[in-house]
Amino acid sequence: MLRVGVMVSGGGTNLQAILDAVDAGEITNAEIAVVISNNPGAYALERAKKHGVEALCISPKDYESRDAFNEAFLAKVDEYHLDLIVLAGFLVKIPAAMIEKYEHKIINIHPSLIPSFCGVGYYGLKVHEAALARGVKVTGATVHYVDEGTDTGPILFQKAVEVQPDDTPKTLQQRVMEQAEWLLLPKAVDDIANGRICVVNGKVKHTNSEN
Repeated sequence: MLRVGVMVSGGGTNLQAILDAVDAGEITNAEIAVVISNNPGAYALERAKKHGVEALCISPKDYESRDAFNEAFLAKVDEYHLDLIVLAGFLVKIPAAMIEKYEHKIINIHPSLIPSFCGVGYYGLKVHEAALARGVKVTGATVHYVDEGTDTGPILFQKAVEVQPDDTPKTLQQRVMEQAEWLLLPKAVDDIANGRICVVNGKVKHTNSEN
């Protein structure tokens, strides 16, 4: 059974998609062990509690330095013996020591088709604002492993979403979530939990193994 931790800073709609997929049997061989937020007011924490999942907040604001936070953050994560960490709208930079320790065990959902509209400064509505400003006709979402860069790790899944002529950043954000993010992230968790994902030479390979 894959022990999964989900990290989120806001409302937690991607977390909800994962919880619902577990309930529906669309994610197997996995359990959500903990939900962690840097924001004590994040509704994601309530979503977790309603599902009987342990929820906790650990924020850089509560520590004298980022190094102190990073050390405490990693120590707290280690307590849960996680096999997979899912960043579902988590706006805190993951410590380098954690990325090294959990290599190919941290995945992130990004609301664009990487390498477009990604990297430092591209998060939340800013991604969709940039897509509309550029006039792209297609955008989407990407699930990727987290490495030492920003949105640079091996790609697991991508799904395209059409941009409509009358889109605003908020309507585009909602469509990308509904048509891509909420589908891709549960699928990624299920495939990892069932041994259908591996990384070879820096690229993700998909297999049919059920081990």
